[in-house]
Amino acid sequence: DIVDASNLDRNLYLTVQFKELGVPLVIALNMVDVASQRGIIVNKDSLSSLLGVPVVPTVARSNQGIQDLLDKIIEVVENGYEWRRDVISYGRDIDQGLRAIEEIIRKSGSYDKIYSPWWLALKCLEGDEQVRKLIRQDEETGRQIEEICNRIYKHTMDTLEEEPEGVIADHRYGYIAGITKKAVKRKIESRLNVSDRVDRILTNRAVGPFIMLLILYLIYEFTFWGSEAPVGWFEAFFGWLKGLVSTIIPAGLLNSLIVSGIIDGVGGVVGFVPLIMFMFFAIAIMEDTGYMARIAFMLDRLLRWFGLHGNSVMALLISGGISGGCAVPGVMATRTLKDPKERIATLLVVPFMNCGAKLPLFGMLIGAFFVRSKANMMFVFTLLSWAFALFAAKVIRVTVLRGPTTPFVMELPPYRVPTLKGLLIHTWERTWQYIKKAGTIILAISIILWAMMTFPVLSKEESRKFEEKRQELKTGFLKVPGIRNIVKDSAGLDRLDELFSRYVSLKEKAGPEVEKLDKSPLLPLIKEAYKVSKKSGAAEVKAGEGAFSGIAIAYLRYREEARKINNLEQQQRLRRTIAGRIGQMLQKITRPIGFDYRVNVALLGGFAAKEVIVSTLGTAYSLGELNPEQSEVLSSRLQKDPNWSPLLAFTLIVFSMLYVPCFATVVMIKRESSWKWAGFSIVFNLVAAYVISLAVYNTGLALGVGLAR
Repeated sequence: DIVDASNLDRNLYLTVQFKELGVPLVIALNMVDVASQRGIIVNKDSLSSLLGVPVVPTVARSNQGIQDLLDKIIEVVENGYEWRRDVISYGRDIDQGLRAIEEIIRKSGSYDKIYSPWWLALKCLEGDEQVRKLIRQDEETGRQIEEICNRIYKHTMDTLEEEPEGVIADHRYGYIAGITKKAVKRKIESRLNVSDRVDRILTNRAVGPFIMLLILYLIYEFTFWGSEAPVGWFEAFFGWLKGLVSTIIPAGLLNSLIVSGIIDGVGGVVGFVPLIMFMFFAIAIMEDTGYMARIAFMLDRLLRWFGLHGNSVMALLISGGISGGCAVPGVMATRTLKDPKERIATLLVVPFMNCGAKLPLFGMLIGAFFVRSKANMMFVFTLLSWAFALFAAKVIRVTVLRGPTTPFVMELPPYRVPTLKGLLIHTWERTWQYIKKAGTIILAISIILWAMMTFPVLSKEESRKFEEKRQELKTGFLKVPGIRNIVKDSAGLDRLDELFSRYVSLKEKAGPEVEKLDKSPLLPLIKEAYKVSKKSGAAEVKAGEGAFSGIAIAYLRYREEARKINNLEQQQRLRRTIAGRIGQMLQKITRPIGFDYRVNVALLGGFAAKEVIVSTLGTAYSLGELNPEQSEVLSSRLQKDPNWSPLLAFTLIVFSMLYVPCFATVVMIKRESSWKWAGFSIVFNLVAAYVISLAVYNTGLALGVGLAR
């Protein structure tokens, strides 16, 4: 049992419960360094004698005493150990009831022999529902014990105005106080420790909230600054991998599955691992230093006004209150809330937080449309998630879950200097969970959604019509005066397209390999076309100087028309698929908020796991690419898509922030409450997301905000 040497009075409570059960114990007296700094001296030999168990001082963060602890555990095991409970008095009334219930349990013979009858009797008086359910298996025994429990409950309420559970807890703390009085000495000093002095500033009513907001903003600055280069490396790697696959595997269903279904699907999620790692690292620093608890303390006053309990803040923070959490453990964390209305209200708004699964979508859209203010936008979306969650909580608490809030008491841990090893372990554990999810659940969903976005395929007749349009366009271009001297036929035009794409890619990357194209007779035309394209759009430019100027303009216009034909074919293919038809059906509802059928399909996949939104968008926008070898990352595709704008990106982020929780969260809400509240969560979140997104998008359109690139 690990106990905090600087706060033994609270930490020995669990130890006493173990001793009531009779569990063989070795106590790790941890944080003796902090106890010493606070003027607290614990006599380990005296503590060991009073408790009757071995006590080993440790400082876990620096590995001090760990080997001694392991040696002591081995020694206890080798010397043999036995289960032997401590006898503690809880007052005459409780003790008499304990003996009576213990005797009934012994005679019944129906109890679980793993637990002692005395401990089962104690749990019955404390109102432990699991133990009472076990005892009720024998109907007569259960009835007799229920009568005794009810009698003692009535007696303690009449005489002490306290439930038996409270009386038992008081005597445990009294027992602990007797032990610490003999084993613990405190230097008589009237002084504030370091944590208290720091808290005078960081938790100050006036400046504390501003410091907290500044810290959160700096976290986002650090996250985007640190992850920018690694994210670029990942994008380059997956781009190279797609090109490699496309050169090895010919165009067809297998190529599409690997490139669009797997690489674009999973790669779009895995590509944001660096961003996730930096975010988790920053959160680990706040947790390990003890500042996360201060955030909970400061937010308590705010939460109470919105009808939530102070303990609700931990569930909200775990779910992604600072971005990067998970709603599933956040829902589980609501178990600490005793008031059922406060607990239900909390677990209903927990999914509004920006969990780690939403970060890839946020990062991708912010990186594409808000390049100059990445940290600012992430900070804004964090504040928005809190605002939406608190407003929703207020609505719920004044309508379906009306009732007063209960008081909140929280113990603030001391500030600690985190160790690099501890920070790296915490960061890696969370990041690995994210990677495993990408390699299992998200991979499976990506393949399923790829199939839904691929089948049924276009009919031969429809494919033939698009091919005829392409051939007609090629024939028209090859009739341009002077082109036959450079490009002889359709195969030569395909070669020109390939070299031009390579030239543009190498030129924009400033790659030295561009010099290798010098030997090609097509290079003068390629250079002229590139120069013209940089001056203005192909459709607007007028012929200028240069031998290839007119041909270059005609070529750029040809490429633009070819791109339009391929986009039409891609859209036609996607619309005919299973996913496309579902997305088009929903488009009647989502058109007012700017979403097309591809976004609808991605949001449907997001119900399974929010990371799937990015992977599905990547698949939807890569299917049917003209040149897979020169494919772009999803953010670049959306930037160049005329249907996308900063306003639409902002609206999609808001919608994905608020709409239905992922499937795992819905199941957990059901487990912690009922299907009624799980269903309410789905409907409430979906309606809230739609209404707010409708207001955001149409307000932006009316004001002309966020339309320009």
